[in-house]
Amino acid sequence: MLEEAIEGLNINPDGIYVDVTFGGGGHSRAILERLSDKGKLLAFDQDEAAQQNKIKDDRFQLIHGNFIHLKRFLKFYGIGTVDGILADFGVSSHQFDSGERGFSTRYEGPLDMRMDTQNPLTAHEVVNHYSLEDLQNIFKAYGELRNAKKIAARLIHYRTHGSIESTQELVDLLSPILPKHIFQKTIAQVFQAIRIEVNAELEVIKSFLEQSVEVLKKGGRVVCISYHSLEDRLVKVFIREGKFEGMATSDLYGNRNLPLKKVGKMLAPSGEEIDENHRARSGKLRIAERV
Repeated sequence: MLEEAIEGLNINPDGIYVDVTFGGGGHSRAILERLSDKGKLLAFDQDEAAQQNKIKDDRFQLIHGNFIHLKRFLKFYGIGTVDGILADFGVSSHQFDSGERGFSTRYEGPLDMRMDTQNPLTAHEVVNHYSLEDLQNIFKAYGELRNAKKIAARLIHYRTHGSIESTQELVDLLSPILPKHIFQKTIAQVFQAIRIEVNAELEVIKSFLEQSVEVLKKGGRVVCISYHSLEDRLVKVFIREGKFEGMATSDLYGNRNLPLKKVGKMLAPSGEEIDENHRARSGKLRIAERV
């Protein structure tokens, strides 16, 4: 949904933009193509591997950091407000396809799953040292798994015989207790839950959305691409209510105090795009404008 995302930003050629999930740099390159010599683009990525994709352009600045620090880095570079922000919350293809990163259920690798390799918390720590209650909670909350308790209990029982070291070992361990007809979907949800815990992904998104309101100019836009219901729900609710719990407050005249207004409908990838990139099938794109 690259074209839809770029169109959603409604780019001012002389404006300042932020791509908070640089990855391979595809979105950033598309934004730069639409900027004049006066325009500027800052991009964030906490993954050291993303530095290899750095774009050589005087209008571009790649920040090695998590976008939870959006305001702090904008202040560091002397920027108060920006014209638009793009966030693509998915795990990059590079991360999924690198077995040694531990993100994929298909490639054997260590239980890592860190987007930032300096993060002290790894999937190995979660799987081997979290309590039954904590494991059950993350599988239920972050994996939306109905059999969260059974999965957690299986890990706890296995740990009495030794530690779980690899992604393949984790898959093999859980295989006997997961429904065969939806095994791939269920094991992916298990990995998702652990990954979200390791990287504090939902808390990062919540903080980012709140900060985006503070740094967007009036009329500036934020474009978010989500890949599972937990991410999309945060984006949808924040655009609608300006908060994550409860309803927006109203003034004396009943007008709702909202920092953002929805632009258009939620967009999904086309059939053609899904054929080209199967991982895009669950993508949902939402656009909002600063009021």
